[in-house]
Amino acid sequence: MLGNVLSAKLREYAPANAVEQDNVLQEMMQHYVLASLSRAGLFADAIFHGGTCLRIVNGINRFSEDLDFLLKRPDSDFRWQSYLEAVRKDCAQEGIVFEIQDKAEAATAVRKAFLKTDSFGKLLTLELPFERYHARKLRIKLEIDTNPPAGSAFTTSYITFPVTIPLTTQTLESSFALKMHALLCRSYVKGRDWYDFVWYVSHKVRPDLALLEHALDQQGPWASRRTSVTWPWMVETLQTVIGQVDWAVARQDVQRFLPLREQESLNLWNAPFFLHHAGVMEAMAP
Repeated sequence: MLGNVLSAKLREYAPANAVEQDNVLQEMMQHYVLASLSRAGLFADAIFHGGTCLRIVNGINRFSEDLDFLLKRPDSDFRWQSYLEAVRKDCAQEGIVFEIQDKAEAATAVRKAFLKTDSFGKLLTLELPFERYHARKLRIKLEIDTNPPAGSAFTTSYITFPVTIPLTTQTLESSFALKMHALLCRSYVKGRDWYDFVWYVSHKVRPDLALLEHALDQQGPWASRRTSVTWPWMVETLQTVIGQVDWAVARQDVQRFLPLREQESLNLWNAPFFLHHAGVMEAMAP
């Protein structure tokens, strides 16, 4: 029964190659995990955010690997254990068997866990449009920030696969604020951040400057400096970062997460392209 459901869903996605097929399989797994976490009550205390949230809830074209959450209120006592057990039991009833690794460390604010399975691959062996290495397991990482910067706004969203279920999700304005924090502070190049930046700007989303200010004060080069974040400061700082990025590395990072039809657009990625979007953002100042 599950194999039929997954095969039908896979046909809806219509992956164009084996890499895209694996992205689709992983995304279907993410849906099952989110549904289980919702039933287990995670969203009474936590907010779903990040790239996978943008993909599943807001329809961004790029695929994403991890499920990222942050707590509504800081709580150093948060543990994944009970939620992971709920996911294991729920998904086992559906025929999806997970290996679970709780990698959370009490000394760190971001608590991590990993879920691995080859159940999808086994169930869909005869239905996959592209050959798949049979021993390769799908892996999903869960991360939750137990001491997030103050000020995230959130709302209720819904997914309809595998069942209709509510999720507490970060608003786009708050989401863009934390993405701007990553763009300004990340010590390495992550092309997925820059793809998301273009998406936010093209959708006329304004980042929440108060949340960005809190995030900058908490972590990164501006930590504890009490920087006053204005729109001109943000745009000027972003323009400086754009001039320092290795765009070949950025393209390579994001390529495998994009549908085949969209990968040609990566040829446009260079400093002038992103400075143009920074200019668009500058004109969006409230």
